[in-house]
Amino acid sequence: MESNLEQQSSALAENISDGSLSAARKIILAMHPAEIADALEALPPNRRRILWDVIDPEIEGEILMEVGDEVRESLVRDMDVEELRAATEHLDLDDLADFVQSLPEHLTAEVLAGMGRQDRARLDQVLAYPEESAGGLMNLDVITVRGDVTLDVVLRYLRRRGDMPRQTDRLWVTDRYGRYQGELSLRLLLTNAEDTLVSDVSLRKIEPLHVLTNQTDVARMFEDFNLVSAPVVDNDNRLIGRVTIDDVVDVIREEAEQSVMSMAGLNQEDDIFAPVLRSTRKRALWLGVNLLTALLASWVVAQFEGTLERVVTLAVLMSVVPSMGGIAGNQTLTLVIRGQALNQINKSNLKDLLTREMAIGLLNGVFWAMIVAALVSFWFGDPQIGIIIGIALVVNMVTAAYAGAMLPMFMKKIGVDPALAGGVALTTITDVVGLVAFLGLATLIL
Repeated sequence: MESNLEQQSSALAENISDGSLSAARKIILAMHPAEIADALEALPPNRRRILWDVIDPEIEGEILMEVGDEVRESLVRDMDVEELRAATEHLDLDDLADFVQSLPEHLTAEVLAGMGRQDRARLDQVLAYPEESAGGLMNLDVITVRGDVTLDVVLRYLRRRGDMPRQTDRLWVTDRYGRYQGELSLRLLLTNAEDTLVSDVSLRKIEPLHVLTNQTDVARMFEDFNLVSAPVVDNDNRLIGRVTIDDVVDVIREEAEQSVMSMAGLNQEDDIFAPVLRSTRKRALWLGVNLLTALLASWVVAQFEGTLERVVTLAVLMSVVPSMGGIAGNQTLTLVIRGQALNQINKSNLKDLLTREMAIGLLNGVFWAMIVAALVSFWFGDPQIGIIIGIALVVNMVTAAYAGAMLPMFMKKIGVDPALAGGVALTTITDVVGLVAFLGLATLIL
């Protein structure tokens, strides 16, 4: 059964195709900007442009922040500077920083030129830090209080403000120099006596994020401590901003998508309707790498051509050993890459992990070797071939476990993304080792 979002997206696509723009506008009014972004990404470029033209300019900025880089680039390409400035007017500072960084350089300069001096200074402060750091994620809209005032003073101050930044679940306690001291949750603020000093109920449950903390570590901290917001400090422990859960969710989603897409040599920002030539060019390199590994495996097989000619049965069974090794190795590879991402693997436990995975590979190898050996002996009536394939399976599955554990560690050390290149490297190893073990043993024994 289709969800409401799927029904809305389908109806939008139909109305755009039929030219019923007024009906499309009515559907858009009932949709959240993130839902409109999903609908845009699901449309081919020509219909995407038609839908974009009927969207309210006031929410264009929010929508642009939700779509992937390639889709954003295609939409921004046809917008003039005034449209871009209008689109950024309602964005939070952290979102604005991300948006500006995604623009071409000439457009970035023009958008910044149209901003007020104060807004430009605030934006420059966020842009001064790496995009994938706490500083790049943070928002400067924070509410700070001093520890030597009463809760009554804080409540009156909040009433005077009349509004609070989104995702405000706590106030930050600082000294007179702006140095971070702790937090005052809204729950404690509302449930304690008004004459209580802030310092008596404020806590320091977690350490603040340093402004250069990597976004992956930021996301892990939010996960570990179930945070809605977290303070960001500079080298002098001065509070300069906060990171909120909405930005952390984006980080988690992007990293998860990147892990999946990179296994195929793709990027999570790729447009599913990107131009054919551009997509062909991007994928060609990855296909070329896979072709080289396949040719290497074929070269190994060619070295045993004489054996294959004498024992045709080997050709029938040849793919079994590499296939089983590949599956076993990928299980270990996935486990280790996940462990790396969660900082669960280090020098102190690597040996234990390697021993464990090789033991699993050995036990699984022996178990399936007995089953395959029995099946092959029964199928072809040749126990010798059954023994050969069984031994080759054990060798390849133990090798696969070792390679699956060590490849991500080696790749991380040399600065290569294991999620991107690990699968190809592992497949090459299990194919080559599996074929050499199977055909080599067959040559020796038969």
